[in-house]
Amino acid sequence: MMDLNVLTQAIGDLEEGTVLDMLNAFVAANPSEEEAQKVVGACQQGMALVGDLFDKGEYFVGDLIFAGELLTNAIDVLKPVIGSGDAAKVGSIVLGTVEGDLHDIGKNIFKSMSEAAGFEVYDLGIDVSASAFVEKVKEVQPQVVGMSGVLTLALDAMKNVVEELHKAGLRDKVKIVIGGNPVTKEACEQIGADAFTTNAAEGVKICQGWVS
Repeated sequence: MMDLNVLTQAIGDLEEGTVLDMLNAFVAANPSEEEAQKVVGACQQGMALVGDLFDKGEYFVGDLIFAGELLTNAIDVLKPVIGSGDAAKVGSIVLGTVEGDLHDIGKNIFKSMSEAAGFEVYDLGIDVSASAFVEKVKEVQPQVVGMSGVLTLALDAMKNVVEELHKAGLRDKVKIVIGGNPVTKEACEQIGADAFTTNAAEGVKICQGWVS
């Protein structure tokens, strides 16, 4: 069995070569699904390290994007030995950049980090209408709805989504987190969301708190 602490640290240090070498050797040894889940957990802890370093200002947005890609590659290597992956899922999130906004870097970082933390993420993409959010929530019944936006007009679109979820009788069944440059505590209250963040790693922690 590999040293999980070394793996966690290698992901935290963004050492892609080391991580993939370790994982390929691990998969080649024909591990049990239980062992593989422990390795996935170590990968997730490595992402938590990345988030902490970002919080401290030692890592930047580019590092977060790279970490998300590294984690996606790591999970791809592990797929043959982690079964269907259902056991690792902690909850589900419907995610999108709201109507009128086409920015997706923050959303994509949040998506990668949420998936790394064990969430099933249904990414609706950019410029997503309120009705599209409502339809997806009806379909997959997530625990969390995540809305992203960079433009100030995104705040109105977010409020519209919350109102449509109310009308559909779905608002009380989900937690709503909003993210992006214009979001503030005041905006969060006006929109009617449960939480806001301008930091993907913090957003994932909020969602983990809701499903734990």
